[in-house]
Formats: sequence, structure tokens, C-alpha cells
Amino acid sequence: MGENLADSVEPTPEQVRYAGILEKGMYAGLMCLFVTFALYVSGIMTPYIPLDELPRYWEMRVGHEEGEYLHEAEIPQGWGWARMLGYGDFLNFVGIAVLAGVSVLCYMAIIPLLLKQKDFVYAVLALLEVAILTVAASGIIEVGH
Repeated sequence: MGENLADSVEPTPEQVRYAGILEKGMYAGLMCLFVTFALYVSGIMTPYIPLDELPRYWEMRVGHEEGEYLHEAEIPQGWGWARMLGYGDFLNFVGIAVLAGVSVLCYMAIIPLLLKQKDFVYAVLALLEVAILTVAASGIIEVGH
């Protein structure tokens, strides 16, 4: 009983794969954020909203009601930002999307391992997680705000 429990527990292959992809995705997203932010603040890419106009939007709520930020700035809702990647202030969203989407890639990568081990319950749960996260990110179902 002298053996430490933490020393005897090894990560499973799917945990190692998930963590490896998560680490690479995190670094890719972080690097993307640094690069796109540098492009934005350096002025290399023109922002959609000029910096001198930003203070007038700061007190507005983010919504589509008359007089609110998204309406006043004429910014499309949902994935509409993807059509505005030519602007420095919207290019920053790419890094955020990478960080938000890396979990889906992690789950997709472990499904073959789970099926190979005949761990069908976890494979189905991972598949459901991919489906739920994909539907949530797609904007197909709109709940709440």
C-alpha cells in the first residue's frame, strides 16, 4: 500500500490524443489572436469602425433593437462577421473561433480510438458532443438572447 495512487494512474490513449490536439489548437488560436491583433493595432488592416468613432458605441447595448450597437454599426448577427474578415477589427474573431472550435476536433479525434476499443457508450457520447457543439455554433437553434 506504499505506492502513491497518482503514480500508478496512466492517462488513456484517448486522453493523450485529446490533450495533444487541445494543446496544439490552443497555441494555434493564441498565435492567431496575437497576429490578428497586431494587424489591427498597427493599422495594416483598416478597421470596420474607425478608432475615433469607438467611444460613441461603448455605451450601447449589443442587440438589434433600434439604436443599439449592432444595428447602429450595421453589423450582421450570427456568423455574419465571417463576411467582414477584410476589416482588422473582425479579423480578430478568427482566433476566437479557433479556440472555440478546437474541442470539436478533439472529440472527433478520439471517436475512432473509442470505437477500436469497443467503448461504444463513450463513442456515442463523444459523437453527441460533436453534434451538439456543431449545432450550437451553427446558430440553427436560437435560444435566449
